[in-house]
Amino acid sequence: MSAAATAIYAPVVAVSLIASPPHLTARSWLFLVGTAVLQTGYFLFLLRAYRVGDLSGVYPIGRGSGALLAALAGIVLLGERPGPAGLVGIGLLVAGVIVLGMPARTGQALAPTAIVLALVTGIFIAAYTLWDKVAVTSVGNPPLLQGYASLVGMALVLAPFALADTGRTRLVWRRYRGQVAGAALLSPLAYILVLVAMTFTSVAAVAPAREVSVLFGVILGRRLLGEGGLARRLTGAAAIVAGIIVVTLG
Repeated sequence: MSAAATAIYAPVVAVSLIASPPHLTARSWLFLVGTAVLQTGYFLFLLRAYRVGDLSGVYPIGRGSGALLAALAGIVLLGERPGPAGLVGIGLLVAGVIVLGMPARTGQALAPTAIVLALVTGIFIAAYTLWDKVAVTSVGNPPLLQGYASLVGMALVLAPFALADTGRTRLVWRRYRGQVAGAALLSPLAYILVLVAMTFTSVAAVAPAREVSVLFGVILGRRLLGEGGLARRLTGAAAIVAGIIVVTLG
């Protein structure tokens, strides 16, 4: 996906750099490299969590905890000050993550390993969100270039692993070329839009707002993968989405 996205977005980035050449300092390059490292860690832990836990459980915990940590870090580290509504929203986020991790009578609870990996994934989400917020505001990196750097970095870091198992890599490309191309187009576009939003909006608002996808993750996990515990997971995901909305409005 990273390699395909690097190729797809290369002409767009080239035109952007020619039209408006950025002034890149040593600090700018540090933040370009750093986002690649953090996002590579995010994807690796997310994929490990998916190996041992359901999509409808892992995805909301990872995204919800990431939004929560990013919002809290925005308050503590960046001096952002949400009002009472924002604090209520943060509480709903916490409640939703707890509900998703609770044991279920039907035996559909997530394995402890899956919960831990999902929470580590959330830490990486919060880390790269704050890192990129500073990059596109204080450092002045263009959002498109900041987002593109993560794609190039991931492609370079992960290439040795793909090349070490060329048979599997060819198989994935042959069977799932359409899915890879779709993800390569849409995933970077979504995050570049987030980076643009963060140039004029606080992390405490943007980070939670982008996680409304957790409800879709639960529903698709049920419909496409046959995962159980739908009612409990929908309740937890709904609490996360409610918290996201309240944080954004507050």
